[in-house]
Amino acid sequence: MSEKKPKKDAVPRAKMPEQDPDVRRRNFIEVPLGLTPEMAIKEAKRCLQCKKPACVEGCPVSVTIPEFIHLIAEGDFSGAANKLWERNALPAVCGRVCPQEEQCEGRCILGKKGQPVAIGYLERFAADYERKNGTGNVPAVKEKTGKKVAVIGSGPSGLTVAGDLLLKGHEVSIFEAFHKPGGVLVYGIPEFRLPKEIVASEVATLEKMGADIQCNTVVGASVTIDELFEEGYDAAYIGVGAGLPRFMNLPGENLIGIYSANEYLTRTNLMKGYLFPKYDTPIARGKNVVVLGAGNVAMDSARTAMRLGADSVKIVYRRSRDEMPAREEELHHAEQEQIEFVLLTNPTQFFGDENGRLTGMECLKMELGEPDDSGRRRPIPIKGSEYKFDCDLVVVSVGSNANPLLTNSTPNLNLNRWGNIEADPLTGKTSKPGVWAGGDIVTGAATVILAMGAGRAVANSMHDYLTIGW
Repeated sequence: MSEKKPKKDAVPRAKMPEQDPDVRRRNFIEVPLGLTPEMAIKEAKRCLQCKKPACVEGCPVSVTIPEFIHLIAEGDFSGAANKLWERNALPAVCGRVCPQEEQCEGRCILGKKGQPVAIGYLERFAADYERKNGTGNVPAVKEKTGKKVAVIGSGPSGLTVAGDLLLKGHEVSIFEAFHKPGGVLVYGIPEFRLPKEIVASEVATLEKMGADIQCNTVVGASVTIDELFEEGYDAAYIGVGAGLPRFMNLPGENLIGIYSANEYLTRTNLMKGYLFPKYDTPIARGKNVVVLGAGNVAMDSARTAMRLGADSVKIVYRRSRDEMPAREEELHHAEQEQIEFVLLTNPTQFFGDENGRLTGMECLKMELGEPDDSGRRRPIPIKGSEYKFDCDLVVVSVGSNANPLLTNSTPNLNLNRWGNIEADPLTGKTSKPGVWAGGDIVTGAATVILAMGAGRAVANSMHDYLTIGW
């Protein structure tokens, strides 16, 4: 029997209230303001409650979407949050930063002829409501198994593995190199897109479930994986992300005033550089800022620069707008905040003054040819089209690589030619017995939810190992 078709007079999709662009471009307060209970209930009632929900198939962590939405429609917001926790350790995070338009909402049947259910908005609403008004109850864990797991890295994949294994009754210790847990969620994503209190709340839930979090611990330097096994851990998960900045190797790239997006965002977000001198972390505040790249990290960098007081911020990208990999929502917000897109343009060199400080850059105009391996049209330089413009700060956001610190200290761990860990794509098993890996350290830089999806598969495999054997 086919699914119900959406009615022509269907209720319009909820519109998320937001800060005014002219106001928010100068503050670090979260841009979307969230749904009211009335708005959430109305939106939840748009869901057709399909018998074979395609939205669930589109979710990397298999959240039972119709079930949590039904609970919102019934006004049981705490119940909806608990239903989310059954499959997702970070619902308040995912409701904010996941590319729902490509995943769950992209599969919604209402989207075939109209607008899909605002699944991300509803996920955020339920998690936020429970945090502010709920019972404070956390998911119940099963009887203790006596097995002990080390999770290395407290980013989205590590937190997912930890949450799933805690639910299954295992003892979990999370090792984080920075002074706060959260990984890319706290160092990479700005406050105006993901408030740090949200991440702290999600982490606190894991602690209530029994997670032991050890910050300021660099596995690979202060302790090795083999030493963790000697200390009594039965298994280990590597989820350290891909945090090694990638540069373009252009002339002048070592000038003062050129940052990697990794450093720029870490100083601003995790170390609260935007609140200097209240927090003792200085951050460069350029007046004419250029960001190289067009992914979500580039948008975060550009919007951060605007909030730090820049007069102008340019995104320089070698393809057209259609090929920009950032979420459409992020592109839209950046344009609203007066970020200029300089498209079909590629940098060729940087210029500085006698003190070694950046003063400008040279670019080359491009045109699009046939699609390359990425499926996007290949940019081709236009000879003789070089031109220069002034800038005093450049943020390079063209991707990242695997940091070799941990992998170099771990024998019997196979790596690919890019330095990423080789792991079974279905289970996350590595070549080293008792060790799994997932997220960006395996795949290269990807999205939060894909890292969480990898964590979910790994947790199931680790549970089988801990209870049945390798």
